[in-house]
Order: sequence, then C-alpha cells, then structure tokens
Amino acid sequence: MEHKPLIFHIDVNSAFLSWESVYRLEKNPKETDLRAIPSAVGGDSKSRHGVVLAKSTPAKKYGIVTGEPLVSALRKCPELLVVPSRFDFYQKCSRRLISLLESYTPDIEKFSIDEAFLDMTKTIHLFGDPVKTAGQIRERIKRELKFTVNIGISSNKLLAKMASDFEKPDRTHTLFPEEIREKMWPLPLRELFFVGSSAADKMRRIGLHTIGDVAMCDAEILKSHLGSKYGTLIHRYANGIDEEPVKSKEPANKGYGNSITLPRDVADYETACQVLLALSETVGARLREENVRCNCICVELKDWQFSTQSHQFTFDIPTDSTSVLYQNACQLLKEFWDLTPVRLIGLRASRISPDSYEQMNLFESPRSKKMKDFEKAVDKIRGKYGVDSVKRASFLKEDALVDHAVSKKKHLPLS
Repeated sequence: MEHKPLIFHIDVNSAFLSWESVYRLEKNPKETDLRAIPSAVGGDSKSRHGVVLAKSTPAKKYGIVTGEPLVSALRKCPELLVVPSRFDFYQKCSRRLISLLESYTPDIEKFSIDEAFLDMTKTIHLFGDPVKTAGQIRERIKRELKFTVNIGISSNKLLAKMASDFEKPDRTHTLFPEEIREKMWPLPLRELFFVGSSAADKMRRIGLHTIGDVAMCDAEILKSHLGSKYGTLIHRYANGIDEEPVKSKEPANKGYGNSITLPRDVADYETACQVLLALSETVGARLREENVRCNCICVELKDWQFSTQSHQFTFDIPTDSTSVLYQNACQLLKEFWDLTPVRLIGLRASRISPDSYEQMNLFESPRSKKMKDFEKAVDKIRGKYGVDSVKRASFLKEDALVDHAVSKKKHLPLS
C-alpha cells in the first residue's frame, strides 16, 4: 500500500540558551533558569564584543534578535544577562535529541545542530494520529531532555519547516497543502524560507508584500527581477512546492564536511581563507575525534544566485591535520576562484581511511610532528573546557567575519 508523505520538522526553542540553561541547572538546581529572565548566549558582556547567538523569550520582548551585536542588545536591555557559549555541551544535547527521535523513524535528516526532519511516512501507523504523536514527542523531550521544541507537520520538508516557525515555544503546527492559503499566504514575504532582506526589498518594489502575493505573481516576472534559478525557487516555495526528500545520515567514514552561509558576500582572498581556517578547525577535529584520516579535500563556493563551483585535491599521504587541510584548501581556492562574490563556503574531506592504516612518512619534519601534537593537545583542552577555551589570534579581531570552529548551524537566509 502506498502511503501519503508525512514529514515532521523538529526545531529546538532558543536552542543554545535552552541547552545552556539545562547545563547550569544540572550543575546547580538552585541556579536561575536563563529562560525565565532577559538573557542571551553570545560573546563577552564585559567587552561587549560578539553577537547574540540565542535569546530568551523575556529578552525578545525588548526587541533583541538573534545575530545582532551585543552592544546593541545591551542598549535595548541594560540588565540583559549575557553568558558565553558552551558548544561542546550543545553538541551533546543535539546527539541526545537525535537518539530520542530515532525511536520514531530511521529516516532522519539532521538539518542543523538544533533542527531535524523526520520522514514518518512508513512508521506513523505504529503511533497513531500525527498531531498526537508530535505532542508525545514534545512531552518526551521536555521530560527526558529538559528542553522544548516546536514540531511542524506536513507532506513535504518546506511546509513542515514553515509550520514549525509558527507560534512558539513548545507547540505543534500543521501546514498541509490545503492549509497554505489560510495559514501561509497572509504572512509577510520575509517569512518565506530562503527569502533574505535584499530579495524581499526587490519584491516589495514591484508590489509584492505577502507570501500569497509571490505565489500568485507570474514566475517570469520574479525571474526577471531575482534571476532565473532563485526566482523559480521562490515561486515554487510560495506555492508550497518542494520535492526534496528527507536525506538520512550518510554511512560512517564516508566523508566529513562543513559549510557556512556568510552574513555578507565575500570577494577577497584573505577573508575567504579565514573562513576556510574556521572550517578546517572543525573538519580536522572531527577526523581526529573519530581516529580517521582523509585522502581528498574539496572546497565549494556558492554565490547568491545558487551557482556552485568546486575544486578538489588528493593527498599523497592521508591526513587529519588542521594546518594541512587549511594550507591545501587555500591553495585550491587560489587555483579556481576568480573572486566573484560568494555567500557560501564549504570544505569537505573524503576518501576516509582508519588512522591505523596511515603510511609512515619518512620525510615528516620535526615542525609538522610538533604541529600534530599541538592540534591533539588543543582537541583535549577544548573537549574538557569547551570549544571556546582555545582560540587562534586571527579570530579575536573585531572585524572577523566568522568565529573559530564554525558550527553546523542553520544557514542564514540568502539576501
């Protein structure tokens, strides 16, 4: 029997702040719950450096938004309690969440550290009514993991994600195709997934103000103002059309990668290399953590029109070294990038082999040996005291575009 597609989208409410609250309350049950006061996870409140990574509901009432500079947030709410991030613990919470969700379906796509898609098509008959099942999932997460989530339910990934963004926190919402006209079309067009501020401004200038306006607009008009690929995509999204399947996690040891959608276009080599350094930090650490090495790396670039270009390099000897990954990634970048402004930069390590099978390098210099020992020592320190306990000096600059050790956070909307 063929079943109708049924997709759940799980989105952790104020993830970093919720997880930080869980950590503090586990250490001291008498600690103030950050979720109950104006608070934010971000940089250093004393130096007023950094941005808001997550904020509490009381902080939101002051107009504080994710991504804004701390100095701006503190002007809006001087009593705002700002705490530093504890990314190693957040990763642990994310793994716990996925482990719990695996008891409902094996078809899970981890969309970011705090989001996941569940394809419930083949398993929902085991649990009953979808809305009641989502409620049971939310209650289990609240009871067992001590934080809350929103769950969106629909027949495809786009609509499920849109649904999960409706009223928060700790809610279940549906957005099936027959509900689009009532629930989605009246929303401001900025609420449509993948619509950034720049694209929204262009559409407003031609009289489009809601998602419904975009849906009923001639696709050719959108393509003429936004470009063929992006205009077509946005028109399809506004009409609730998305054929992308839920992609289950890839087999272990197939590849390790990370990418980041940047807050602004990058068109210079130095800045792009700094982003590659942050990506090399996370990819290298993951290789060392799982005791594997890679034989090949690939650098990927994507511009605002979704045009993608990439280049790869094969090593003579497998590596797990951050510095080796970084040096070769920068060399790749220099070989194939013509400085066309890009918005996404990615780094992927593939052709994975176990650490124990690495060939001995008879020509390894004392310096490279020291660098490997140094990287392993940094891994241990970060594992014990948190990912922010050791930073490279280049990421301490006020104008640094990215933080060190880029996390696999949800991508910012393209603008």
